Parts: sequence; C-alpha cells; structure tokens
Amino acid sequence: MPDRLVVLYRGNRPPATGLIERLADTVYATEEELPYLLPGADALLAWVTITPAVREAWPDNPEKAPRWVHASSAGVDSFLFPALVEDPGVTLTNARGVYDQPTAEYVLGLILALAKDFPGTWEHQRRREWRPRPSDGITGRTALVWGTGPIGRAVARLLRAVGMRVCGAGRTARTGDPDFGTVHDSATLRTALAEADYVVLVAPLTDGTRGMVDAPVLAAMKPGARLINVGRGGLVDEEALIDHLAAGRLAGAALDVFAQEPLPAGSPLWDMPGVMISPHTAGETTSEREALVEVFLDNLTRHIEGRPLRNVVDKRRGYVSGPNPA
Repeated sequence: MPDRLVVLYRGNRPPATGLIERLADTVYATEEELPYLLPGADALLAWVTITPAVREAWPDNPEKAPRWVHASSAGVDSFLFPALVEDPGVTLTNARGVYDQPTAEYVLGLILALAKDFPGTWEHQRRREWRPRPSDGITGRTALVWGTGPIGRAVARLLRAVGMRVCGAGRTARTGDPDFGTVHDSATLRTALAEADYVVLVAPLTDGTRGMVDAPVLAAMKPGARLINVGRGGLVDEEALIDHLAAGRLAGAALDVFAQEPLPAGSPLWDMPGVMISPHTAGETTSEREALVEVFLDNLTRHIEGRPLRNVVDKRRGYVSGPNPA
C-alpha cells in the first residue's frame, strides 16, 4: 500500500472513493490545501488537471516529492514543469483511452454542424423564420487530422466511416497508415493544408506544438476551409485566427479549447460568424468519471503490486509514446 495518496479535487471528489481508500492511505486536497498535503506523499491523483496547483505546490526537496503522479486527462501540459520532468524518479501517467471515441464523435458532430449550418437553423427557429437554404455535404471532403495519437486515430476512423477523405499530420511522414493513409510532416504540410476542407487539431500541447497554427499556417489553409480545435488552446495563435476569420479567408471554426479558459467575455470569437464555441467538453460524457477512475484503479493496483504502470508519459515529449504493458 502507498504510504500516502493525495487526491487533488475541485468541487466533487472522484467516484469509488471507497475502493481507492481500501487500496491506499488516502487524503483529499483542494488546490489551496495541496501545498500543505503534497510534501511527503507517495502518489498524487490529479482529479483536476487544468490548474497550476501541482506546479506551485511541488516540494523544493525532491525527497519530499511524490514518486507517481496520475493525471485524469489525456493532456498533461499542466504537469510538464522542470522539477517534475527532470526528476527521473517521478513517473507520470495519464488517462489515455478514455477520451478517444467521445472526442471523435464530438468532432464529427462539429463538422456536421458547420457543414449543415445548424447554428443558423437554430437561430432561425428562435426567430420563427422559415428560411429554406442548401447546405454543404461532407462525403468526399478532406479532413487533415493534426495529431496522430489514439484520439487522432479515433477521429480519422470515424470520419472515414462517413465518407470523408482523411490524412494526418505528425512528426514522421509515412504512407499506408491504416487510419490516416498518408501522414504529412513539416516538409509536405503546406500542400496538405491547401487541400483540406477541415483541419482538426488533436495534438498535445508541448514546447514543439505551442503556437503551431500561426499566421503562415492559417494563410496556407484552403480558402473557405474550417478549423476545429479539440486539442489545446495553446496550439493556435488566436489573434491570427481572428484576423483570418474576419478577413473571410476561412469559412468558420469550431473551438473547444482556448489559450485562456474560460474564454474572456470580451473575446471577438464569441460573436464571429461561422464560429462555434464550446467550454472544453469535447471528450466529456455522462460515464466519463467512472471510466477515469477505472483507469486509475488499474494503475493503483499495479503500483501496489510492483507491476509496470499503464499510460506512462514520456515527460520529454509530453505524451504516451509506447505500448502499454499487459
């Protein structure tokens, strides 16, 4: 049994706390309490992950830092601070697998909503206006999925299933990929951007991806294309995106994540035509909490028994890069 497990929470504690407490000496900490409870803990379950609390509470003495941190999210950018990354004795795991299919379904829903202009239809309904009009199709349209991890693969498979043409963008160029067909690297990305009707961002936020969708990338996109971001807000230069939307080069965008969350009320994105905004909910479902705690309980059991953990993050890369142990 771990000497002490700290569970960082906000609002509601995770489900199945009884099971967790039977496996570990468990204490619960809010973000304000974490600096007092984290030092000396063996493990940390970060039930809330989009927060600077872990970085701010991390002990100065490495001997007082937890040896294992589990993030209940796919993205781990909040945990990639030097003291954690550079300590070889700290293992970081995440919730890879929980969000794959829900996010893919959400992306398909966004593409359909943009193509069929569902927001416009709902606005006409609100005004009691009868305004028949044609809409775009998605069969045969091209989607560039930027990010080739498990979530990107789930997105690619679902978009292919509805008749879209799909390609990927990642670190290594290749052909014959079972989900993406062709994966583009930086050498061929501009050509792919010029051909894509939808650019879907699902990449993790790392030093290498921060601000990757900047003004030159947006200018390279096909006129009339649409951008969908369900990855991290920091992937996009929001000011450049606003400029390109305002100029009419892009037909629209569906944005689930932002550089600052909640999105400030004064942001021009709220009122821009063709822009759909959602509050970082692309992967959330009614069964999400149970699925997240199931992943953690599996790893907690492995931790207690001394077996290899699943979903171990490559801290230098910022994501899980290898296969899971049995």
